[in-house]
Amino acid sequence: MTIEITNESGMTVDETVLLRLMEHNFGELHVSPEADVAILLVDEGAMESLHLQWMDEPGPTDVLSFPMDELRPGTEESPTPAGLLGDIVLCPQVAETQATAARHSTMDELVMLTTHGLLHLLGFDHAEPEEEKEMFGLQRDLIVSFQMSERRRARS
Repeated sequence: MTIEITNESGMTVDETVLLRLMEHNFGELHVSPEADVAILLVDEGAMESLHLQWMDEPGPTDVLSFPMDELRPGTEESPTPAGLLGDIVLCPQVAETQATAARHSTMDELVMLTTHGLLHLLGFDHAEPEEEKEMFGLQRDLIVSFQMSERRRARS
């Protein structure tokens, strides 16, 4: 499994947390250890350019996902095959603003956004109410199980 994290945002981000999150989520979603993903953290200007170019929407956004091999979550018996999941682009500055409004840490917001981005790479969407219910339910479950694993790790 290759998880490449590049921080060009100008903000300090604990990349080891994002790495542990992705490893955790890969395990929970039965994604092949041979799958690759890249996480890029960018500033508001870069995110605004990407948002306009790819979504035709002005202003920076919090997360964008760029799927590559159209991989889907696997099962214990049949994990996701090896391949290139794609890229997740995060904007820590936007995440920080959202975290303040939600009254939690910027890192908590980045954990949520990274998980959200990964689910998009794996084919989940939230355009329709049923899709939204499924995606956000899975997102919540993944974050809760990651937080529990982080608490166990801290006690060790």
